[in-house]
Amino acid sequence: MGKKDEPGWKQERKRNRQLKESVSGFSDSTGSTFAVEKQKARDLRNSSWWKKKISEGKCYYCGKNFHPSELTMDHKIPLARGGKSERINLVAACKECNNKKKYLLPVEWEEYLENIKKSD
Repeated sequence: MGKKDEPGWKQERKRNRQLKESVSGFSDSTGSTFAVEKQKARDLRNSSWWKKKISEGKCYYCGKNFHPSELTMDHKIPLARGGKSERINLVAACKECNNKKKYLLPVEWEEYLENIKKSD
């Protein structure tokens, strides 16, 4: 069974495993970039900007409405893929979408959704 013959979920699982392996050593020369970006995200999570963002109650990815406490902060471009903890890169996402998206870039997420639609 070739790669093209594999079901979409197997390809996705394989890609996620490869991404995790490739980013496991993510850091800059000081080894602190990842920690700094995570701290920035924690600080933003306590800001009035974020509280206003989640008060809308809408998941960026699926568009469904949720109670603000059910929304999580997601980096559109994940930290592990070079994203930053800046307002333009942060969105409110439901836990289900955030867990499914993992390390995917926006274009990869769109591909994933298209594959799901095709298989339905």
